[in-house]
Amino acid sequence: MSDTTSLDVKENPDTEAQKNRVLTLEEWQDKWVTRHIAFHQEQGHKLLKKHLDTFLNGQSGLRVFFPLCGKAVEMKWFADRGHTVVGVEISEIGIREFFSEQNLSYTEEPLTEIAGAKVFKSSSGNISLYCCSVFDLPRANICKFDRVWDRGALVAVNPGDRGRYAEIILSILRGGFHYLVATLSYDPTKHAGPPFYVPDAELKTLFGTKCSIRCLEEADVFEERHKAWGIDSIFEKLYLLTEK
Repeated sequence: MSDTTSLDVKENPDTEAQKNRVLTLEEWQDKWVTRHIAFHQEQGHKLLKKHLDTFLNGQSGLRVFFPLCGKAVEMKWFADRGHTVVGVEISEIGIREFFSEQNLSYTEEPLTEIAGAKVFKSSSGNISLYCCSVFDLPRANICKFDRVWDRGALVAVNPGDRGRYAEIILSILRGGFHYLVATLSYDPTKHAGPPFYVPDAELKTLFGTKCSIRCLEEADVFEERHKAWGIDSIFEKLYLLTEK
């Protein structure tokens, strides 16, 4: 565990540094084409594994939402435990690779509500992945969720769109929800993102009116590849948001 306060004092991150940074959906799709997908974790997320019992809270048959899901292996974890998984991802490549790498047969069909969008469903019926923008997804009538696992969505959404993103997340939460979100803390004056720096205060601004927010853990996740970002430290914070 590290001291959040000392990190902020030492780095003094400028919360305005990334404010106007914008990536288009085409740029995100291109990351999959060019294989710039270092954000994908082959073995799944360590902190999620560690806090899985807290997240699930002993409940079965949950509806679990994965925003900006990529080909996250955790989707199969939850499906194998009897939960229903719904994800949204702009890259069709990521979705197809998920089903291929997890050896799952699937069907695909167009979404009539969203032009150009598709939904990919596992043959078992417990995994549905929507290929569209997360901001278009509410038009698809996806119903509400008991759980949200947000490992790479809030930190990937353009900073100027976070308010809109938070509104969507809050609108799809059922009573008694658990929303687990991982944020990153580093000096945003040295790296433009994504992934973007999300200050604790902004998390409270976005979700604090409707959610109780608890930090479960803070971990040093600095790797050699982060040197190319121009930073020398980065911490991942795992928060559990529950109904107020």
